[in-house]
Amino acid sequence: MLLKELRDKRGKAINDARAILDKAEKEKRDVTDDEMKSWNAFMAEEAKLQTQIEMEERQQKLDREAAEQKLADDKRAGKETDTTFKTDDEKRAENLIVTFRTWLKSGRITDKGADEFRALQADVDVSGGFLVAPEQFVKALIKAVDDLVYIRQHATVIPVTTSDSLGAPSLDTDPADADWTSEIGETQEDSSLALGGRSMTPHPLSKLVKVSLKLMRVAAISPDQLVQDRLAYKFGITQEKGFLTGSGSNQPLGVFTASGQGISTSRDISDGNTETSIMFDGLINAKYGLKAQYWPQARWIFHRDAVKQIAKLKDGEGRYIWQESVIAGQPDKIMNLPFHMSEYGPNTFESGLYVGILGDFRNYWIVDSLVFQIQRLVEKYALTNQIGFIGRAELDGMPVLEEAFVRVKLG
Repeated sequence: MLLKELRDKRGKAINDARAILDKAEKEKRDVTDDEMKSWNAFMAEEAKLQTQIEMEERQQKLDREAAEQKLADDKRAGKETDTTFKTDDEKRAENLIVTFRTWLKSGRITDKGADEFRALQADVDVSGGFLVAPEQFVKALIKAVDDLVYIRQHATVIPVTTSDSLGAPSLDTDPADADWTSEIGETQEDSSLALGGRSMTPHPLSKLVKVSLKLMRVAAISPDQLVQDRLAYKFGITQEKGFLTGSGSNQPLGVFTASGQGISTSRDISDGNTETSIMFDGLINAKYGLKAQYWPQARWIFHRDAVKQIAKLKDGEGRYIWQESVIAGQPDKIMNLPFHMSEYGPNTFESGLYVGILGDFRNYWIVDSLVFQIQRLVEKYALTNQIGFIGRAELDGMPVLEEAFVRVKLG
C-alpha cells in the first residue's frame, strides 16, 4: 500500500474516533460502552497504521541505501579499469570492508587486505571469533541506531576513541544577570555559577542476533548491511530503555530517573493532572514550565497509552490538542510541539508517577566509544541452520542541563 493511502486511512481512523467523542460532547452525555469500544477500535487501527507507515518509510530508506551500496559495490568490482586516483588510506579502507564482509559471511579472512585487517586485531582473540569492526561499519551502525532511537536523534553525541571517562558538566546554579557598566568600568565578578557533574564512562553493551545461513548466502544486500540492520534494532531497544529509564549505575542515566546528577524532582510538574489521568491543564503547566528559549527544539515523549489519553483532550476552544502529521518525516504534535511515542516510556497511571517528558534533548549527552567488536558463532546454532553474531560496544548518556526538561507527573 502506498504511503499516501496509509496516511489517508490513518487520518480517517482518527477522525472517526474523534466523531464519537464529539457526538457525546454535543449531546452533553458520557460516552457509552459501545461507543468506547468503537473508539478503542479506531485508535487501535490508527496505531497499527502508524506502525505500517514507519515501517514503510524505513523500508524505503533501506531500499535507497541498498541501491547506493550496490552502486558502490559495482564500482569496486570494476576498479581494475577505474583510473580515479585513490590515496593509500582509501584503498586500505576498501580492502578492510571487503575482508570484513567475507569474514561475516564465511568466517574466513581473505588474502586481500588480510595484513591490514590482522594488524587491527592485535589485541583481539581472532581464533575465538572476535573481530573489531572497521570504522566505516561502526559509523553506519550508529547512524542506523540513530534512526531507531528517538533521544539519539536529537541528543548531543560525542564520539570517543577509548573507554576513558568524560567529565560532563551540569549547570546547577545560574549566574546572576549581567550588569550595566560604563565603557571603562570594572566588570563585577559573579560567584553564583555552580557546576555539578557525573563522570561519563562508556559502559559495555552487548546484543545477540541470529541470521539464517541461507539468508547470508542469497540476500540481495551485502552481509555487513544485513548484520548492521539486525544489530541496529537490538542495540536500539536497549539504548532507548537506558536513555529513558536507566539508573546511571554502569548504564546511562535516564530522563525519567530523578537524580541530582541529571534531572531532579524540581523539574516535575503534576499540577492540573489527576491521580490517574493526564489533563489539558497539566500539559499546559508542563509546557509553560519550560522556558520559551527551549521550545524551538523541544519535543514530548510519551508511551502510546499516554497518547491514547491525550487524544481525547481539547483546549479551551474545543480543539483537539493532538495534531496528527500528514507529511512524511514530520512527527505528530501536541500543543504545537512535536512528540514521539516510545514503547519504553512509563505507562503506569497512578498517583505520583511519571507519564511523559518535554525537553530540548540537545541537552542530553551521549558518549560513544568506536571500539566495536563482533563475535561470530557458528556451532552453537548449527542445528537450526543459523549463525549468531554478538555485537559489543561501549557508551554512556545523561542529561546535563535540567532546566531544559520538564517531566509530566500525575497528581
